[in-house]
Formats: sequence, structure tokens, C-alpha cells
Amino acid sequence: MFRRTRRLSLIAALAATAVILSACAGSPEPTVTTGTGTPDPDATLHVGLVLEPTNLDIRHTSGAALEQILIDNIYEGLVSRTQENEIEGRLASDYTVSDDGLTYTFTLNEGIQFHDGTALTSADVVSSYETVRTDATVQGNAEFAKVSSITAPDATTVEIVLTEPDQNFLFTLTGPAGLVFKTGDTTDLKSAENGTGPFTLTRWNKGSTITFARNDDYWGEKAGVAQVEFQYIPDFTAGVNAALAGDVDVLTAVDPNLAPQLEDSGEFALTKGRTTDKATLAFNNQKAPLDDVRVREALRLAIDHDALVEAVGAGTTLYGPIPELDPGYEDLSDVISYDPEKAKSLLAEAGQEDLELTLTIPAFYGTTVPKVLISDFKKVGVSLEVNSVEFPTWLEDVYTNHDYDLSFVLHVEPRDFGNFADPDYYFGYDNTEVQRLYAEALAEVDPDKSAELLAQAARIVSEDHAADWLYNGETITAVSPIVAGFPEDSINSRIDLAGVTVSTDG
Repeated sequence: MFRRTRRLSLIAALAATAVILSACAGSPEPTVTTGTGTPDPDATLHVGLVLEPTNLDIRHTSGAALEQILIDNIYEGLVSRTQENEIEGRLASDYTVSDDGLTYTFTLNEGIQFHDGTALTSADVVSSYETVRTDATVQGNAEFAKVSSITAPDATTVEIVLTEPDQNFLFTLTGPAGLVFKTGDTTDLKSAENGTGPFTLTRWNKGSTITFARNDDYWGEKAGVAQVEFQYIPDFTAGVNAALAGDVDVLTAVDPNLAPQLEDSGEFALTKGRTTDKATLAFNNQKAPLDDVRVREALRLAIDHDALVEAVGAGTTLYGPIPELDPGYEDLSDVISYDPEKAKSLLAEAGQEDLELTLTIPAFYGTTVPKVLISDFKKVGVSLEVNSVEFPTWLEDVYTNHDYDLSFVLHVEPRDFGNFADPDYYFGYDNTEVQRLYAEALAEVDPDKSAELLAQAARIVSEDHAADWLYNGETITAVSPIVAGFPEDSINSRIDLAGVTVSTDG
């Protein structure tokens, strides 16, 4: 079941973030907007998004398109996470973890109600999490493998016991697995909802818009706007036109090519948001000549990462498998540099002066990255053929059968370093020291010590040149001056809108 869950997650993540790679030119430096004027509590916030959900059942359907709008707005868990990926309480007012890292105790906030008016109790949490633990079709089932019991000592307390420590367990609870649903609820979650969040679902015009209304009976601080209308505009140019026409107050996932139009209009401020998106150039570590570390290092040395980031238009350099927003991040730029001459020397030493390789890439990623790689590799004597395939073909050939030389994918999931500790993953990277350090990091109850272990493992992975990390993705958002409080970071995975306001004037 682990493989199935990981596969579905990857499918959804790739589809949800393909938009970031469509650009091929630089963008202006962003400015930050804080909003001006007097907030209007009766206002409607109009948000332009790219990827529309296929249905609204976040329990059984994977994908950033669902998490982006539903988590924290419609549904809530015991804990949530900030834009910086730090864990904080949500439905739980307080939580403790035992010294041995096995027992998690949560205390619920008072006065929480589902949208149908039913009071939430600890029994709802238990039934929700038992479903995750026992039903393999529910999102997060694999991540609950170490859960041995979920109990409710009283109406406001939940206790979860693990069979062994898991440093990632609390973070798991910030995702779909941790959301709380009403016990025995018969709501058709594909098209309706019954959450506890600051907004309720009022309309879904499929192919067009999803509308939320403020939940005036919300147990916490009430939302700052009366309504939110999400407009789904998959075409980037159409999105910019909609913004310039005044149809949306916020446009997410702005194409860097088109960003100057919005900035030059004077009607929007642009923000660049950090993400955990890792633009990964995968090497097939089990296939000659890529099983030779000298060849892998040479390929990394051949890439001008600064120029590639500039060509993509939104991102920062990344020289290892852990991005800045995840535990264990360390600047690993000392491991690799742009050095074509050293690349040529290593290829000659490995007997690969006239190397021919194939890059297999999902077709929706466009041509920007392949063009840069073709040019950079040519300078060191490597011929790169690009095999642009439909996504199902990529899944079958690369992800499942490991039949490839190089591949390029945007790995968007947070805390996914475990892929490099899994020799059966499509990277084919097998290092027992990395596997040991990763296992110790998960079992370590001290988060700082766990992060140190992850950093050690990540450095080994980069020094082994198990892959190349072309860049850490960023998202560009255009925000009208009448809007204040719109999130900047991690908005490709969730947009908490409760604190956003719209002013009566700009």
C-alpha cells in the first residue's frame, strides 16, 4: 500500500505544479503588498487559481488542488502548519509528546462545531483517525502505519500511541490524514462538505468557480471577508487578462514571462513565495554509465545553475535534496560548482568522452529546462536527446520500470528525503549510511537532533551526486493593493484565507 500511496501522491503533485515550469524568461523582483484602506467585512475576495479539483473528497483524492483550498479553510486538523512549515495547534489548544516519543496527547479547543451545527468532541477525532489507520483507500493510511492506538480519555482529550517514534508524525497530521470529520457523517464529500473551518462551501460551478462563505458560527476568530470566489483559469495569458480586467484581486502561479505586464500596470504588487518544490534532475544510479560517481559529478559540474534559474524565471539554487523550508536544510553549494573543464576531465577519466544520454521528461514541463541542459552538456562533450512523453508513459517507463538515463521532475512534497533512503525508488540510489541516518532521524525524538541527522544524510547524498537539484521552485503571486494578509509562501500547497481582508479603497 505504501507504493500505491506514494504513486498517487506523486501523480497529483506533478500535475498540480507543472505550471511553474512553463516559463522561459526572467521576471522582475517582487514587491510586497500589505493592503491599504479600510477592511470591508462584507467584501468578496476573488482569487485566480490554475488547477481545479476533480472532486472535493479530500479523504480519498490526492492532490494539491484540494489541499490548497480546503485545508484550514473548510476542514481542520488537530494541528496545522505555518507558511514556513512549522507545526502549530489548530483544533487542539495544546499538545504534548512523551519523552519516549510514543504518546501524543491533544487537548481540544472549546466550542468547536461542524458546519451542520453538531458539536465536535474527541470521539470525532478518534473515528476520523481510526478510519485513516484502518482504511487503505484513505489519504495518509501509509503514514499511520506506526499508530497502535487512538483513544479519547474524555470529551476534550485525544491520545495517540505509536509503536515506535516517528519524527514526521505530527507533520503528517497537518495534512489530509489529520483532518477531523463528523462521526458517521453521510455528507457526499465529492460535492459537499461538513467541516469545522472558518468558511463553508456555497457553490461549485464546475469548470469555472468555487465559492466559500464566511462561517459566522466559527469557533475561532471569524474570517475577514464575507466570501471567497476561486476562479479557475488554466491558461496563463487568460489569467493575466482577467487580473488586468479587474476580475480577480489575486492571481496565483503567475507565469514569469507575463509578470511584467501585471507589475507595469500599477494595479498589482508581485510577491515571490518559497516552496518545497525541488526541480530534480534524476540520475539512474543503477544503470551504466550513471552508476559511476565520476559521471554523475561531471554532469552536475556541467550545469550553470545560476543561468538556469534565470532562464526559468522563478526559483533559487539548490545543491542538495532538502529545501530551506524542511528540517535538515543546509547550504550545500560547497559540494558542487559550475566547472566545465573539471567535468570534461572526469568524463575522460571515466572513459566517457563521447557520452550520449537520453532525458525523459513529462511533456507538460515544456522546453526551458531541456534546452539549458542540452546546451550545457554539449559544452563538455555530452549529447543529450530529449524524450518528451505523456505522463502515463513517464509513470510506466521511469517511475515504475526505472527504464531511463536521466529524468526531470518537480518533486513538490515536503519532507520527502526518504526517497533517497529507499533503494527501490526510481532514483535507484542505495547507500546504507544514508538509510541508517534517515532511520535514526525518524526515530529521534528531539527535532533539532533529528534535523542534524537529516543534514548529515543530505550531505552524503549530494557528495555522492545521487541526483542534481536544478533549483528550488518559487511561486509568483499578483496581489491588488486592496488586499491585505494574503499568504506568500507555500501557497501551491495551501492558502489559509481566514486572515485576509479586502478594503473599500486602495
